[in-house]
Amino acid sequence: MKLTEEEKSSLSEAIDRMNEGLDAFIQYYNESEEDKPLIEFSEETQSAIHAAVSSYGKEEVEKRINNIIKEIFSFLPPHQGDENNEVK
Repeated sequence: MKLTEEEKSSLSEAIDRMNEGLDAFIQYYNESEEDKPLIEFSEETQSAIHAAVSSYGKEEVEKRINNIIKEIFSFLPPHQGDENNEVK
């Protein structure tokens, strides 16, 4: 394939940009982690959460669930080795 100097330069720039993009994808892949849920909710609980989000909005439901979970775990004894001896 014959190219002019201008076409060769343009092609070289395109290849450089493609390599930069590929390097970015490789970096994201190498830094990625498997997304594992902290806990698994039952279908019934998931339905209740979806209904609550529809009625009250995501932020309000998240705030309430976090408050409930924090309250539940506040009764647990402190974990050994925990510097502050409290559940966060």
